[in-house]
Formats: sequence, structure tokens, C-alpha cells
Amino acid sequence: WFSPHRVFKKTSSNGKISIYLGRRDFVDHVDMVEPIDGVVLVDPDYLQGRKMFVMLTCAFRYGRDDLDVIGLTFRKDLYVQAQQVVPAEPTSPQGPLTALQERLLHKLGDNAYPFTLQMVANLPCSVTLQPGPEDAGKACGIDFEVKSFCAENLEEKISKRDSVRLVIRKVQFAPLEPGPGPWVHYHGEPISVNVSINNCTSKVIKKIKISGELFFPILLHLVPKPQVFFQNSTVAANSSFSQSFAVTPLLASSCQKQGLALDGKLKHEDTNLASSTIPGMDKELLGILVSYKVRVNLMVSCGGDVGVELPLMLIHPKPSHGDSEDIVIEEFTRQEQGEEDGQKALEAEGDEGS
Repeated sequence: WFSPHRVFKKTSSNGKISIYLGRRDFVDHVDMVEPIDGVVLVDPDYLQGRKMFVMLTCAFRYGRDDLDVIGLTFRKDLYVQAQQVVPAEPTSPQGPLTALQERLLHKLGDNAYPFTLQMVANLPCSVTLQPGPEDAGKACGIDFEVKSFCAENLEEKISKRDSVRLVIRKVQFAPLEPGPGPWVHYHGEPISVNVSINNCTSKVIKKIKISGELFFPILLHLVPKPQVFFQNSTVAANSSFSQSFAVTPLLASSCQKQGLALDGKLKHEDTNLASSTIPGMDKELLGILVSYKVRVNLMVSCGGDVGVELPLMLIHPKPSHGDSEDIVIEEFTRQEQGEEDGQKALEAEGDEGS
């Protein structure tokens, strides 16, 4: 038994252009990223002989909107790809339509046009930096956006009202066959840390400190965000100690920490601590590379600490999906400011109209 295939729909403020995507998460397999395949619907009277474009943008936002002054913006486009959909350029590669595109074209009629965007594989994944309680506007981090608009050319300035934008995410999942390197753990699951100590000295170990630490470099600065656990066990001189501890890195226990790296967040959806970056991203880009490590520190009497650390990978398992012939379209309604306000299931395959 398969549930209907969800389709995400977003319409421009002027109601003339709608974009349809079968998903908002696109998986990075390190050597390639899943193509962004969708359909755009346009009012033919609005098109009026102009061209219609679909554009993919990957941007790095490293400052709040309210800090944008005197024309300076704390935002850098890392990657931009544009495709002319109407009229289709003969030089553009035209691959076969996906099953979902065929169903949408059949449902939406002659004013719907397919598009396929293929992002490069070395871009950073979607990451959001947790804002502070008084921060306004879009959060800092890496975001991806698909945009569609009508214009004479790509250089023409387009107002927000005359374009439609839909945020998507580039994500990674745990490899099916883990290779050498950090040990893999899934979000929300406890991490077993086995500590064995052979104290051959005359000093007493007063305290054991275990920390799970999240690191991500931003603009060449290393930002550690540790989650620390203390164990008040003591280890006498010339004695041994062995015990297993459970460490579970969770957003809930760090939800007030400003600047914490989270998986790219879509509105109306919960998120979690950022997933580890699987090697393969271009380190020359101004992105965010996420890594974790477990560190054990021994606090020794008479001063001095001894520590050891081990890298780990915190990530989601690859989900399993069942496909269906049915389509359920979920449309984003708008507030007066044009923000996404909610989703509503509007129609299913076989309903009248579109």
C-alpha cells in the first residue's frame, strides 16, 4: 500500500506563475546530486511572447537582514544555474521526462512546461544557524531556492510579486556501506562511549568529563559548540577504571544556543542538529562543513588534564519511499507580506480542474 505522491505548489503573488515540485529534499550522493525535476505553469496572456526562466540559487547568508545597510548585504551567491523553459532552447540538453512530470503535464494542460536542473556535486548542504531570540529576518546559513519568472532576458530586474520562489534543501544520508573513517551514528540515538583508564601514576583522577562537540568553520573561523557531560567518578592512584557512558547529542538540550548549526529548516517543519558533512564538498567555497567528535578529559589532582578525542559522523539513515500513481498537491498560501503561511492539500489525481 502506497500513499499518494505529494506535490509542492507555489504561486507568484500576481497569480500568473506556479511552480510544482515532487519533493523539496534532494540527496547528495557525493559524486552526484539528484536532479531537480518539476513543472511550471504560466498564464499565456501574461507570457505575451516573453521568455520564461527557471533559476536555481545556492546562497550563503552570513549576516542578519536588519544589518544590511548602505547597500551592503551579508549574502553571497555560491552557485546560480538558469534554464530557459519557454521557448525551450535547442542547445539545452533535453532528457526524458520523469513519471511525475508526465502526470503533471497531463493534469495541468498545454500551459505547463517541464524543467530539470542539475546542480554540481561539490556544493555545501543546507544548514541553518540558530538565530537569537531578538534576531529578525532570514537566519544565517546555506540555503537553496528555485525561482521562476517571465522576462525579456536574465538581466531584466524582476519584482518579487512577478516571480515565484520555493526553498529546497540539499541533504546527505548515511552511506549504505560505511568505509574507513569516523563511526556513523543516527540523530536521536545514544552514542555509547566506553572509557577505560589505567592510572599508573601516584596522582588521583578527580573527575571525568565527556563532551560531544560540533564544529563548523565559517569564513575561516572555527566555531565549536560543545555539549558536555560530567561524570564524578574518581580513579585512585595506581588503579584501573572501566565504564560505558551514553551520550545523546540533541537539539532540545541546546535549543537556546545562538549560532548552533542545524539541518536546513523549512517553515512549519521541525529540524535537528546539523548532519555531518560527508567528504566531497569544495573546501574553497565559503560554505559550512559540519563535523563532530567525542572528547574525554580527565581532571587530575595537583593540576593538569589528560584528554583524548575521536571523530564521529552524526547523520540520518537513508529513508525508504513508496511511490504511487496518485498525486496530492500541497499549495503554500501567503500572508500579506508574501510569506509562506501553511500548506493545504488541494486536489488529487482525477479531480476536476487544476
